[in-house]
Amino acid sequence: MSESPHWMHPPRIEGWFAEDLDHLPQAPRHTELIDGALVFRMSPQRSWHSRAVTALTAVLEETVPDGFLAEREMTIRLDRRNRPEPDVKVARADYDPDRTFFDVADIALVVEVVSPESADRDRVVKSRKYAEAGIPHYWVIEEEDGLPVVHVHEPDLPTSAYVAAGIFRERLERPVPFPVDIDLDGLVPARKGRKRAD
Repeated sequence: MSESPHWMHPPRIEGWFAEDLDHLPQAPRHTELIDGALVFRMSPQRSWHSRAVTALTAVLEETVPDGFLAEREMTIRLDRRNRPEPDVKVARADYDPDRTFFDVADIALVVEVVSPESADRDRVVKSRKYAEAGIPHYWVIEEEDGLPVVHVHEPDLPTSAYVAAGIFRERLERPVPFPVDIDLDGLVPARKGRKRAD
């Protein structure tokens, strides 16, 4: 068995801290920190996932009110031992070309587009962590017959957990965190002969 590279060994017994991610140039792109452990995206990204993320980011960027911005694939510092990288987020922040992460207090919406490799993290682990950190809106996008389905979650304040606020197919219309009206089927190219089941 080969030894892991030196940079993969945590600098302290407690594991990695959020600020350590900015000092790991050898780490693969899209490295996350979950409970003090580095998480790498090792499987290839599917075109469906990439296109859904790109299109949704563009739509949200056009929709967000002044003082907000939509950003893809950048980490959020939830606390000292957690810095996940959601697929899309909307933050109360100005554009900063040198930004490497967002503070959790600035986040209005987080979106994860589920892939086979990230399914458990997106549906369970990150859902719990985002809710406990106080992120007010969480969308999980699943693929159903090649089309996006959005599961919308909002926090139940007494339990610090998310509750389902709706499942959306074809069109996502919501008044919060700001008014949105998104043609979901338009986020990804149509497949020949593809029809949504009624």
